Amino acid sequence: MAQHDYDIANQSFPAFRTDLNNVLGAINSSNSGTSRPSSAVAGTIWLDTTSATTPTLKYYDGAGDISLATLDHSANTVNWLDSTVSADLVNDTSPQLGGQLDVNGNAIGDGTLELLKFSETGSAVNEFTIANASTGNNPVLSATGGDTNVGIEFTTKGTGTIKFNDLAYIPQQALTSSSNAVAWDTQAKPNAYHLTSENTTFSAPTNAVEGAFICVEINYNGSHTIAFNTVFEFAGSTAPTFTSTDGKTDILVFKYNGSIWQEVGRTLNLSES
Repeated sequence: MAQHDYDIANQSFPAFRTDLNNVLGAINSSNSGTSRPSSAVAGTIWLDTTSATTPTLKYYDGAGDISLATLDHSANTVNWLDSTVSADLVNDTSPQLGGQLDVNGNAIGDGTLELLKFSETGSAVNEFTIANASTGNNPVLSATGGDTNVGIEFTTKGTGTIKFNDLAYIPQQALTSSSNAVAWDTQAKPNAYHLTSENTTFSAPTNAVEGAFICVEINYNGSHTIAFNTVFEFAGSTAPTFTSTDGKTDILVFKYNGSIWQEVGRTLNLSES
């Protein structure tokens, strides 16, 4: 690394050769040094080696230096310092972000056709998290953020509909009884089953949302009696006579109208196998 005043004086040949080699050394090392070369004129590019492992490439405009980029010798990368510098990532097979990607109100696509468009809320604290998965597992789209409870909304345009090309299902989850009562969190377990272990009553469900449907499959593991809280409204305002026979199954479906769970379907006295 070297710098030179780029002035080769009349001199003897050995001195001339040394001076010429020094000029070539300065050119070959990009005018490297810990300060701007004294020979700098407007348009001179030089390498500031104040940091030996991450030197800075600079451009002298005749009045001051403009820092262009830092060169990371350890990672063998160029870190452009001007936010307006455009980078072509076509040949970068593993590009990485050092912070948030600001799409600046633009969409992601092929340059002409939009593939994914973003809108930003200035006071936002919630967002989506997308996680990939290992063999045998499904990738996950999650609602995350600063709030304790965060839902996900799907909205179509105009009269558009939401279409599922494959089976959409809500996994069935167990409800257990304690002290002859079944607690039912309808947000966590809208599609539920209960394997009886005692005579029990279904308590008023929690986390009810108007318009929601819930279903329960009651599997009798013994001849246990079943009852429901008064928030459940059965057809004809009369609860059915539940099967209550070992090895049998009853299935009931309810819809919440904002105040009560109305029965919309029942199938009783099914065989479990």
